[in-house]
Amino acid sequence: MLSKKSEKLCFLWSIPHLMTKNLDNEGLRSIIDNYDIFYIDLWGVIHNGIVLHKKAIEALEEISKAKKNYVLLTNAPRPNKSVQLTLEKMGMEKTIRDKVYSSGEAALNYLKNNYLDKKFYHIGPPRDFDLFLDFEKNKIKDINESYYLLCTGLFEDKEDDLNYYKELFKDHLNKKMICTNPDLIVDKGNKRELCAGSVAVVFKKMGGSVVYFGKPYSEVYNQAIDNKDKKVLSIGDNLNTDIKGANLLNYDSLIVSNGVHKSEIEKEGITIISKKYEVIVNFIQSELRW
Repeated sequence: MLSKKSEKLCFLWSIPHLMTKNLDNEGLRSIIDNYDIFYIDLWGVIHNGIVLHKKAIEALEEISKAKKNYVLLTNAPRPNKSVQLTLEKMGMEKTIRDKVYSSGEAALNYLKNNYLDKKFYHIGPPRDFDLFLDFEKNKIKDINESYYLLCTGLFEDKEDDLNYYKELFKDHLNKKMICTNPDLIVDKGNKRELCAGSVAVVFKKMGGSVVYFGKPYSEVYNQAIDNKDKKVLSIGDNLNTDIKGANLLNYDSLIVSNGVHKSEIEKEGITIISKKYEVIVNFIQSELRW
């Protein structure tokens, strides 16, 4: 039996005249007055993992001038402060950096409240270690001694080998996995990389239980800002996370097409691609611009 939200999505998908409006000419300014809050993705919208996108930064400044609120909502598996430090190195102003809220921060709050004294095995690169500094003593090297699995990404020497993780998990499917980044992939400059979500999919397909923190799951949206009774637009480049999250929470959405789905959208168009991913996309821009 379908949930009410699923029934609504199925109804919307069945409407032939429901079209995605292109804002490349009119810009974000043309719809700014329709919303109170903007959830805006970082990687793929504001930067490409290496440099900031100038026009996107200008759009953020204009949103503030219009006296609207926004959150830079990211599926980065690290605390807000760590993400902000990275953005500072890229040259982002403090007033903008202060708007960051990460899936790592949401996961950290959950872990402190529920797993503070439990032993865990970390799946991910050493750079993610600052996520669990507060309970470093509980990190163990032997997966057999762990109470739960904490996945922030892939091991540096196993970044492309998902079969490795099948072997790693086969005797530990009774344990819960906490995944701090539901993203499956990300583009760093021109290089495509796997994310923690891909590892979590392996674990789940094998029969394991996963608790996700980050888009499209509601907890990270609700923790980030008071969104009660607000008109919301979610902006991102990922249909599985940014746009799916907007749909599940009944928010409007804007896809930035020069991101994760660039080649798909160029080849088949947003109407066909959105149907393939079973999402509703209200607006599209090639890049975020005012």
